[in-house]
Amino acid sequence: MDNKQIARILRETAQLLEIDGAIIGRYRSYEKAAELIDSLPESIEQLVKEPEKLKELPGIGDRMVEHLQEIVKTGDYALRKRLLKKYPATILDLLQLQSLGPKKVAFLWANFKAATVADVEKIAREGKLRDLPGFGEKSEQNILKAVEVFKKSSGRFHIHTAEAAALGIAAHIEKAGKAVESVTPAGSLRRGKETVGDLDLLVTLADGHTSQKHVDALAKHILEFPGIEQTLAHGENKVSFTLGDGLQVDVRMLEKENFGAALLYFTGSKEHNVALRGRANEMGYTLNEYALATLKGERRVAGRTEEEIYSKLKLDFIPPELRENTGEIAAAEDHKLPHLVTLKDIRGDLQMHTTASDGKNSIEEMAEAARQFGHHYIAITDHSKAVTVANGLDEKRMAAHIKKIHAADEKDLGIRVFAGAEVDILKDGSLDYSDEILAELDVVVCSIHSYFNLDRAAMTERMLAAIENPYAQIIAHPTGRLLLRRDAFDYDMEKILAACAKHGVAMECNSYPDRLDLKDVYLRMCKDRGVKVVISTDSHSTGNLSFICYGVTMARRGWLEKKDVINTLPAAEFLAALRHKPGAARPGGQKKRAAKGN
Repeated sequence: MDNKQIARILRETAQLLEIDGAIIGRYRSYEKAAELIDSLPESIEQLVKEPEKLKELPGIGDRMVEHLQEIVKTGDYALRKRLLKKYPATILDLLQLQSLGPKKVAFLWANFKAATVADVEKIAREGKLRDLPGFGEKSEQNILKAVEVFKKSSGRFHIHTAEAAALGIAAHIEKAGKAVESVTPAGSLRRGKETVGDLDLLVTLADGHTSQKHVDALAKHILEFPGIEQTLAHGENKVSFTLGDGLQVDVRMLEKENFGAALLYFTGSKEHNVALRGRANEMGYTLNEYALATLKGERRVAGRTEEEIYSKLKLDFIPPELRENTGEIAAAEDHKLPHLVTLKDIRGDLQMHTTASDGKNSIEEMAEAARQFGHHYIAITDHSKAVTVANGLDEKRMAAHIKKIHAADEKDLGIRVFAGAEVDILKDGSLDYSDEILAELDVVVCSIHSYFNLDRAAMTERMLAAIENPYAQIIAHPTGRLLLRRDAFDYDMEKILAACAKHGVAMECNSYPDRLDLKDVYLRMCKDRGVKVVISTDSHSTGNLSFICYGVTMARRGWLEKKDVINTLPAAEFLAALRHKPGAARPGGQKKRAAKGN
C-alpha cells in the first residue's frame, strides 16, 4: 500500500470516530498521523518493518505503530471496519459537503437515518432542516449548493492522487522487463488539469516484443498490479481496471511507430484534437491515433513523435498544458506560443506554515527542506489571530515570531528566510493586524478564511478594500475554492484584477492540490492585465514543498512565462517587485538583508 492509501484509512477512521462522538484527542491522533503520512517521502510500508525508526516520527507512538502494522498487513484497520458496521460507508461522503461537519452528520443519521448525499438533498429540499437547532433556512440552502458541487465533482480525483497512481502502476509495468520501452501518462493528467476523471497510460513496446503473444503476456502482468479493485476490459492491446478508490485506468500497448500519434490523440483535449484534425484535412491529410497520413492513398507521413506531426501541420510544438483550443493553434502557426514558466525557474516559496500556527515543522526545518529542494528564499507566513482553529498568532506572539524568523535568517542556513504572515481579510475588508505589525513584515500575504457566502457585491467590496490597504502585497488562494468540495467565492474578477494592477498587488497561484487557486483562466487574465503572480505551496510540513510543481503546471495552463511570475526573481529583486509598504520594518534592514543572498 502506498502512503496515500494508508493516510486515507487513518483519516476515515478519524472521521468515523468523530461522527461516533469520540473525544477530540482520540480522533485527532488519527488525523495528525494521516497528515504526517500523506506528506512523508519515505514509504510507510517499509518503515513499519523498523518500528523504532517509525516511532521517531512526531506523533507516532507504540499504539499507532501497531495500527500501521495492521493496515499494511491486512489493507484495513479493525476499528474502521467495526465503525463501518455501525455506519454505512456512504456517510463519509456527507463530510465532503461544505456546511456539514461530523456533529451535524451524526445528527442527520440519528434523526433521519441519512447516510447518502441523496438522502441529505431530499431532506433539505423538503424543508425539514430549517427549523432544527444548528441548521436554519440559510444552512439548508448552503447544503443544497454543496450537494450540487458534490454531484459535479463525483468521480473526479485530485491531480496528485492521479499522479501517484500513475507512478505506482508505471513502476509495476516496468517490472515486465525487456518488453517495455516506456510508460507515458496521457489524458487530462498530462495536460495538467486540476482534477482527473480517469487515467490513461501508454505503454510503448520494445522491438521484438510486439507480437500478440508478447502483448498478452504483458497484459497479464499489468493486471497483476496489487491495487486493482476490478478488471473492466482485456482486449488485444488494451486493459482497463479500477483501483480501490474508484479511479479508472486505461492502459494501451503500442508499437513505437504509432507512439506520437497515440500520445497526441489520447492526451487531448477533445476540442484541440478536433481542431487539429480539421487543419489536417484542409492540408490534405487525415489524423488519427495511429498516424498522420495523406487523404489520397493514406500514405503515412508522421506518427512516431508528436513533434513531427505538428511540424507536418506547419505548427510549432504545442505543450500539453495549452491544448484546450483556446488560441494555441493560431499562436503555434504564427510562432507566438509563450515560453512557459518551468519548475527550475522558481527561486522561492512565499507561503508556508510552522509549528507557530498549524504547521508541523520549525522555521529551521522548513528552511532546510526548501534549501534542499533548490529554493533561494522562502517566506514564513503563519496565520493571523482570526484563524483560531489554526492557532493563529495574536499581535504579541507575531511580534516575537518576527524576531525569531529574523534571527533564523541571520544564521548560516544557505537560504533567505523572510518574515511574513498570512493575514486574514476580515468581513469588512480590513486586515487582521495593526499597521504597526504589518509594517514589521517582509511579506504580507492576505487571504479569506471566513464569511465565504457573502453575495457578489459584498465579496467584491471586501476584496477591493483589502487590495487598497497599502500593506497588502499578495492575495493568497484568491477565490477560496477547495477542489471537489467548495466552489469559488462569488466576486467580480475583472474589478479585482484591475485593482491589483493599479496597486501592484500580486495574485497567488496556490500549489496545494486541494486548491490550485487561481485557476488557469484567471491566471491568463492576470497575464493579459499585467497583474503580478507568485507561485506558492501553502505548505504545512516539509513534505508539502514539492507541491510547487502543481502550481507551475497551473501557471503553464494559464500561459504564464517566467517574466509573469515574480518569485522567479533573485531575492533582492523579488522584494523590490512587491508592493512597497509604508513604514517598512527595521529601516534599511530589508535592503541590507536582501543583499545577503540571491
